[in-house]
Amino acid sequence: MRGRVLELLSLLVACLLIFHSAVPNTVGRLGSLLETFLPWLGLAVPVLMGLALLRRRWAFVLSTLLPVAAWLGLFGGLFLSPSDAEYDITALQHNVSDVNPDPSGTARNLLRTDADLIALEELTPSALPVFTAELAPDYLHHASVGTVGLWSKYPLVDIGRVDIKPAGIGPGWDRGLRATARTPQGDVAVYVAHLPSVRLGLAKGFNTAWRDESAALLGAAIAAERLDKVILLGDLNSTVDDRGLDPVSSRLDPPGSGFALSWPAAFPLARIDQIMTRAAPVTRIWSLPSTGSDHLPIAARIRL
Repeated sequence: MRGRVLELLSLLVACLLIFHSAVPNTVGRLGSLLETFLPWLGLAVPVLMGLALLRRRWAFVLSTLLPVAAWLGLFGGLFLSPSDAEYDITALQHNVSDVNPDPSGTARNLLRTDADLIALEELTPSALPVFTAELAPDYLHHASVGTVGLWSKYPLVDIGRVDIKPAGIGPGWDRGLRATARTPQGDVAVYVAHLPSVRLGLAKGFNTAWRDESAALLGAAIAAERLDKVILLGDLNSTVDDRGLDPVSSRLDPPGSGFALSWPAAFPLARIDQIMTRAAPVTRIWSLPSTGSDHLPIAARIRL
């Protein structure tokens, strides 16, 4: 009987991995919650395999290979991150936290990456001048809208606000910008966005309504983008597996390799900070050391 339970649990884990999109979002947004932490479902595999080995029945051990295969099919490719792949620019994304105790130190840490593009979110009125002063010597071109900003080694033109504000949020909420970066390889549309936070509670479950509405607005803006090459840098408050980001992820390509977990900084569980592109493949993505924010910075090499 216990062996049968192990087999059923192995089948359940495999089904959740393969058919995660079939888990409904109608009650508490359970589907999005599962997809946000989907890679961690793989932790069930060694537990099931250990229990199967204790039973000393190879049939039970073999049953655990199904979720192993499912997990590797979904995430195995993320381990393949060639360090010598060709690239043209490096982009960096970081939510610096609106309660960051040392914005100056954070800026100096980011400078060490020598990234060509730096996108920051949660820029408070007091922190923005600090970041600008620290980054200005190396980044001659800068744009900011509300609480998001972009620093570039390349000229920025056509700078403008991107309206990603959900209807239920009051005035003064600006978290999206677009600019054209004049790179040696040609013009690139660069978007910086910070989607609304999600909430997990007993009353509403995984509450993503504002985040999903904002994602739809951002996706529409990207769909209307006239330039072929697009780079999106932002805190999207979920992973690329979450169906709530489909309006964005369906129009852009996520990195093909590298986990680059970014949140929470103390013990990263998910990459909710994203670098996604169109017609400009990401050849490598990785997380950077903590800066004093509750997010880790992430960086990516991009081929134009």
